[in-house]
Amino acid sequence: MKAENSKVLIIALAANVGIAVAKFVAAGITGSSAMLTEGVHSLVDSTNQVLLMYGQKRAAKPADAAHPAGYGRELYFWSFVVALLVFALGAGVSVYEGIVHLVEPEPAVAPLVAYGVLAIAFVLEGGSTVAAFKEFNGARRGKSWWQALTSTKDATTVIVLLENGAAMVGIVVAAIGLAISQLTGDPRFDGIASILIGLLLGFVAIFLAREAKGLLIGEAADPELIAGIRRTIVRSGVMGIGEIMTIHNSPSQIVAAINVDFDNRLTASDVERMIDQMEKDIQAEFPSVYRLYVRPHEDAGSKFGSDRGLHQIPTPAR
Repeated sequence: MKAENSKVLIIALAANVGIAVAKFVAAGITGSSAMLTEGVHSLVDSTNQVLLMYGQKRAAKPADAAHPAGYGRELYFWSFVVALLVFALGAGVSVYEGIVHLVEPEPAVAPLVAYGVLAIAFVLEGGSTVAAFKEFNGARRGKSWWQALTSTKDATTVIVLLENGAAMVGIVVAAIGLAISQLTGDPRFDGIASILIGLLLGFVAIFLAREAKGLLIGEAADPELIAGIRRTIVRSGVMGIGEIMTIHNSPSQIVAAINVDFDNRLTASDVERMIDQMEKDIQAEFPSVYRLYVRPHEDAGSKFGSDRGLHQIPTPAR
């Protein structure tokens, strides 16, 4: 697991713990529903970072007899749990508090305290978001933001980025709701702000759950990596290359299986040496491919159509 991911999580955890304490104190002083909602949001975010750190630790465990493919997908499991927590606790509590405040509105007191805490929280969340942004942007490789968000296998950085981004928007919404409540004398706007924050968190949670579900089921590696594997195994003695199946067990753990048609004139020992060299070459160029299976298969290059990566290689001269 990359050290940068751990650093991003530690920064986010430290920021959210401090912010949560400050928001709950401010909510107790001011009586602001939106401020209480923001406190719950930060508390949920702190819990999420702890769960992701635990998932990283579990995912790094080596393979054993019970789990021969390793524990990499534990990170994706805990990412899915995080999405559920954001939806149930973050979004659910926010909407509930907002409805309660609409039914029984209470004017906020000491609003300057609330504004001060929100300003500090915005700065701290901003620092954590910038760290996650740099990590995510560095792995984008020319893709659009939406393409990068929906295709990345690095669930940790995406969760921190979206959670913190939603938190910054939520802080702005909470401040606006509190300001309108003061200007109009109607505390219900504070409750409306709380509901809007809840809806925002619900949208983020649904997106995270959808992405985590796909990773749990098993997603293929990037097409560029698959094409690179295909290029790497092109050599004399290989008559064709069929399907290359890849599955991510974690952002840095890929299992690959390849159908290869070898020249029938090669001996069994020749094929064994070639497969051994293929494994070494691929793992040297793509360290994330930690399990590789080469399956000799007659007519491998012609079994699948061009959309499956057909690659015929001329018969080597003898």
